[in-house]
Amino acid sequence: MLSVFEISFERYFEPVFQPVSFALEAGGLLLVTGANGCGKTTLIRVLAGFLHASSGKYACQSDSTAYVGHYLGIKDDLSVIENLRFMRNFMGVRGRNCEEVMAQLGLNRVSDQLARTLSAGQRKRCALGRLLLGNAKLWLLDEPYSNLDQEGVELVDDILTRHLSTGGACVLATHGNHRPDWASSQDYYLLSGASEC
Repeated sequence: MLSVFEISFERYFEPVFQPVSFALEAGGLLLVTGANGCGKTTLIRVLAGFLHASSGKYACQSDSTAYVGHYLGIKDDLSVIENLRFMRNFMGVRGRNCEEVMAQLGLNRVSDQLARTLSAGQRKRCALGRLLLGNAKLWLLDEPYSNLDQEGVELVDDILTRHLSTGGACVLATHGNHRPDWASSQDYYLLSGASEC
């Protein structure tokens, strides 16, 4: 699904992380861990195509990729349901029921609230809606557990479990201690992105 060979990224001629290589198959999860500032977000953004690698190469066999990062990409002046409908229409996906996705995300009671009035956790849940509305086989997630309570953490785990079990793959960056309960029994790659690692 995703092959990465010796990619690195430099900022002001200084490496943000050392060359990274890995291969991610369908059903695979790559956990990118490390301290703040070690290059996790930069690596995810390189894989998403927002930044160009300074060296190395990578190839993605997936037809489509979904990215959820620190900037959530939701519109403050739209309600939750309007945001979900916008995401669905922007991705060109037909037949996906936004109301069902909203219920799955636990956002029914705030469906008509403007995004600007949501809590940080509710905003994160809304942003995660693009994963459920789209058809992307490869997910690139940067700190998907941040700002979520325990119920939200379990929701992300459940979404990931279903995605991987249907042949999807995911690169997930996290600096926290939480990893999906099933991660130790799955085929996945553990990477420390810090240049000193």
